[in-house]
Amino acid sequence: MSGIRFTIDGKEVEAREGETIWQAANRHDVGIPHLCYSTAPSYRPDGNCRACMVEIEGERVLAASCLRKPTPGMKVGVATERAEKARRMVFELLVADQPARETSHDPDSKFWNWADEVGVSTSRFPGTEHPVHDVSHPAMSVNLDACIECNLCVRACREVQVNDVIGMAGRGHGEKIVFDFDDPMGDSSCVACGECVQACPTGALMPSVLLDKKTQARTGYADRTVDSLCPFCGVGCQLTYHIKDDKILHVTGKDGPANHARLCVKGRFGFDYANHPDRLTVPLIRKDGVPKSADDEVDPSNPWTHFREATWEEAMERAAAGLIEIRERKGGAGLAGFGSAKGSNEEAYLFQKLVRTGFGTNNVDHCTRLCHASSVAALFEGIGSGAVTAPFSAALDAETIMVIGANPTSNHPVAATFIKNAVKRGAKLIVADPRGQGLSRHATVDLRFKPGSDVALLNALLHTIITEGLTDRQYIAGFTEGFPELADRIRDFSPEKMEAVCGVPAETLRTVARMYARSKASIIFWGMGISQHVHGTDNARCLIALALVTGQVARPGTGLHPLRGQNNVQGASDAGLIPMFFTDYRPVELESAHDYFQKAWGTELDPKRGLTVVEILHAIHAGQIEGMYIMGENPAMSDPDVHHARMGLAKLKHLVVQDIFLTETAWHADVVLPASVFPEKTGTFTNTDRRVQLGRTALPLPGKARLDLDIIIDLANRLGCGWTYKDVGDVYTEMADTMPSLKNISWDRLVREGAVTYPADAPDKPGNEILFATGYPTKSGRGRIVPANIRPPDELPDEQYPYVLSTGRVLEHWHTGAMTRRSQVLDELEPEAMAHLPPRELERLGIEPGDMIRVSTRRGVIELKVRIDSDVPDGMVFIPFCYAEAAANILTNPALDPFGKIPEFKFCAAQIEAVKAVAEAADD
Repeated sequence: MSGIRFTIDGKEVEAREGETIWQAANRHDVGIPHLCYSTAPSYRPDGNCRACMVEIEGERVLAASCLRKPTPGMKVGVATERAEKARRMVFELLVADQPARETSHDPDSKFWNWADEVGVSTSRFPGTEHPVHDVSHPAMSVNLDACIECNLCVRACREVQVNDVIGMAGRGHGEKIVFDFDDPMGDSSCVACGECVQACPTGALMPSVLLDKKTQARTGYADRTVDSLCPFCGVGCQLTYHIKDDKILHVTGKDGPANHARLCVKGRFGFDYANHPDRLTVPLIRKDGVPKSADDEVDPSNPWTHFREATWEEAMERAAAGLIEIRERKGGAGLAGFGSAKGSNEEAYLFQKLVRTGFGTNNVDHCTRLCHASSVAALFEGIGSGAVTAPFSAALDAETIMVIGANPTSNHPVAATFIKNAVKRGAKLIVADPRGQGLSRHATVDLRFKPGSDVALLNALLHTIITEGLTDRQYIAGFTEGFPELADRIRDFSPEKMEAVCGVPAETLRTVARMYARSKASIIFWGMGISQHVHGTDNARCLIALALVTGQVARPGTGLHPLRGQNNVQGASDAGLIPMFFTDYRPVELESAHDYFQKAWGTELDPKRGLTVVEILHAIHAGQIEGMYIMGENPAMSDPDVHHARMGLAKLKHLVVQDIFLTETAWHADVVLPASVFPEKTGTFTNTDRRVQLGRTALPLPGKARLDLDIIIDLANRLGCGWTYKDVGDVYTEMADTMPSLKNISWDRLVREGAVTYPADAPDKPGNEILFATGYPTKSGRGRIVPANIRPPDELPDEQYPYVLSTGRVLEHWHTGAMTRRSQVLDELEPEAMAHLPPRELERLGIEPGDMIRVSTRRGVIELKVRIDSDVPDGMVFIPFCYAEAAANILTNPALDPFGKIPEFKFCAAQIEAVKAVAEAADD
């Protein structure tokens, strides 16, 4: 379609379809001042500041160019006397209410730069009384004396991030921005995403770190910037580090394909862990005569009680010698390695290659075993691929969205914004979880089912879809297998029967089934509430069946999306950091795959699959495994029944730990190798959307710390591997050569483009975000429907342990807390361990919020404070697992899903007692 031709200041230009005058002018290098309009993605124009006014021939009044769209032949005047005078008047009126520029909160703000452009520095008009500064929030300062009521922060909060915290109050002269009911920002429901700070054009909202605490004048300015990625969850947000004196000063969101410039509290404010005093900066060796103990604790700020400083040569020699001794005495079966989902693809690839070629075993795993192993098992079985079929942004094209066993507003906050955006546009949202959550208030239907009854609920949905003829018969016939077996099995799972099992009314189950099946486009998102059960694989099988029998896959707005937990859990799995697969999920026991990698790597390989995370710990206790190499993982905090895990680590004859802090796992090490944090290295990372992205070096290494990749290569060569990699690009190229999924995604392309989704059809074509339109990568080319029966949790509540314990994350902290609890802002927002209980349980126990309680299971006891939480159902206690002082995984059950080998973190029987009651009973 041809563009719209019109003139700007007498020069003919062409506007694209849908463009405003401002957008067309900007594209033709005609600068028009703007304040309430943002060029960032997702911001609608509002036209309230009047800074972008232009004159249109034949019209009596000036027009806001950010709102007005051109018409053919329109004559627009930007540089006319009338337009320029009007814009100057707007700025003069606004300057009257601003602090003096030399003492303003941001002299380099968008506002002051445009004021310079229009030639306004002072005002003839009287100013107004300045409001009191609000510094109640640990990360952001609110200085409304610089506010121009442009509404950008309101749109940022309500329309982009959809958190609904910021609004306008008052009228006329008394109008102002407020948080909730005019609360201080620090006392409001603000989740600290910082979108308002990034949007503010005047400095009224600023990162506190940039301002003098007393005067609130800006003192912090970066001396350079580096574009990179967020190091936390699997969303893969792109960001820009603003650096001063080789330290990150602050962070802004970058318009990347995953986040479109949005960030969450962790991505925006959780960066200062890199410079924490606890950073490991020298190699450590355990002191002679200092034994290991499961109950031992080492102060990370004072490791000298248990360790001594060593040179790199001594440390690497000691690390290698201990591993070689065990290898020569017991063979590869005596060794194992845990890699990291927070490391790069290149690190994951070399780590698993080291274990397989240097140790001579497939005993290599990482935290995917603890988060989505059952999802991957079911996906491979059903559709021949362990990755998502569509990106999370596909929610914007969906008519119906199901979120089950996931809490995106806490665990994947930026992904959650796209789901909330979709609901605001009219999509229907089904939220299914035993606990309530941030998405519940946006839900069309909020299913609070009984914990552990996922299969009952999902089979009831399948029963309704099949018995009411809501299936896509054509899709089933052309693209699936196994439907008759499902139809036969599902007869016993009517909503009426399952109501008693899952606690959801039968009619509600039928309504949800019809909503999902009849929708033109439905998509399912799930998380660890689905996967972390002994029936986790069955849960995922049911979700796959839902999509296949209704044809809700392989089209825009449809699909299956297990939300990946850590920033590179997808990439680490793709790169072969798992015991049963080489790269791209080729089974180690498949002869052709085994032969291929033996030839590619030039060495004999173990033909049998290795042990998984929990199995490795069992093998240590059994005396089979005596040595381990652990990079960036913390099983002493993340494994179930961590006392058992710590006993295993303490039993090892030789443990080498490579990390950035002296973690609970490193307490048990013989050699500790100081590694690099995310901003200190370059490498590729694959997000939950299958998007391979390049993270770039932003900071120098501290002290004698080394790059993870260099440490792995050094250790491998001491084990006899003979590697000669020149740089990270060399490693990526070798890895990509072994991975058909990365065909057409070269290192040079990633350096040039920054992000490419796999698979890509050609070097010059974008990757495919929606998969399987023509079939599945299975033997038959069809998706396999696998029925599932109800299997109860491994450990049910009883008289001794009457509660259900569930664990998970909170918004402000990540995984085991090693990074986020060393971030000043994040730890100030959530500083201590809390057990979440519903109001009725507090009343029954006779306790108040903030009281200490004792939570016990058959594996251990912890004491922590209680928080009232109406989202938690009666009979349940929820505990975040990131607090070392009250480690939730002391309590959790190591029972495994038989297929995915994942522990049942989401369900075990527990007892709760008030600490004061326990103390009184002891006195008696």
